[in-house]
Amino acid sequence: MSDDLNATIAGLLRDLASVQKSKQKQFAYKRAALAINNLDESIESYVRPDGTLEKIPHVGPSSTRVIVEVLQTGESSTVAKAIAESGGASKTDQSRKWRQRFLTRSRVRAALANRSLEGPSRDQYRGDLQMHSTWSDGSQSLEDIINEGLARGYEYCAVTDHSYGLPIAGGLSMERFAQQHQEIDRLNARYKGRFRLLKGVEANILADGSLDMSTTELRQMDIVVAAPHAVLRATHDQTERMIRAAQTPGVHILGHPSGRKYGDRPGVSADWARVFAAAREANVAVEIDGDPSRQDLDYELARGAVAAGCLFALDTDAHSTSEFDYVDTAIAHARLAAVPAERVINTWPLTKLLKWARSR
Repeated sequence: MSDDLNATIAGLLRDLASVQKSKQKQFAYKRAALAINNLDESIESYVRPDGTLEKIPHVGPSSTRVIVEVLQTGESSTVAKAIAESGGASKTDQSRKWRQRFLTRSRVRAALANRSLEGPSRDQYRGDLQMHSTWSDGSQSLEDIINEGLARGYEYCAVTDHSYGLPIAGGLSMERFAQQHQEIDRLNARYKGRFRLLKGVEANILADGSLDMSTTELRQMDIVVAAPHAVLRATHDQTERMIRAAQTPGVHILGHPSGRKYGDRPGVSADWARVFAAAREANVAVEIDGDPSRQDLDYELARGAVAAGCLFALDTDAHSTSEFDYVDTAIAHARLAAVPAERVINTWPLTKLLKWARSR
């Protein structure tokens, strides 16, 4: 991957935000960083013939100064000075390490349009297998998911609200899941022949690799996403934790396997070659989560999973219908990693998907 100027500038604006004492300035620089990150094209296309910058929404004069510095010199003396004066250089360096291999929107669009790249395309995508509803911490109803899926030409989606071991995210008790399943049954009867909403859960991988649900409870789900939500800043090796999760009967997908977050945490430290080998042996898919703040697995780790022979799930982790768009980021990483389309379970017809799911 060549350098991404949008990513460089967005990162510098995040650095500048992190050393501000004023909450208002912190917000302004973070908003500007997000605006640059979400540009459809490279920042260079916004430069006028006279060298000035076109107006970009949510990017004020101070942020524009940083952008112009980078365009002219490749770096920003304004940001460097602010960091040096703050005494927070070590913290900034750490945050920068945690921003590696994240794709900006312009890079996502380029990867989707690049016909020389192998891997799945958007028109092969049949449905999303990790998303959240109002039953836990989402803002979309079950019927919202169905209608948005239909609008995008999907055949199915899995609602994977959080398990009871994660109460901070509105995790559901088994009694609540039973109630949700009744509603799903009613909706599936209404939309029969047009769309299938799958009963799922995002189960929590505990520190020792066990899940916060029993095998009997997992069997009540069509799709089980097992994902880590704690011990994500630790430096010790957690290979065995992730292998145990992959080998747990009833698990279908290792969700956002590293648990990294943009500029905030590195995620799980593991021998990923061993984890991927275990997932392949167990016939469990590894996820590329398209949430822009996660992008997990990223394209570099995904290449290792390709080499190991893994299946893949490309999901959005959507909590609202607008976040269905995150699928583009997941597909872009898959294409950059040359993931074979036939190994992406989201490209499978429903009958094949359910047959595989039942085998777990």
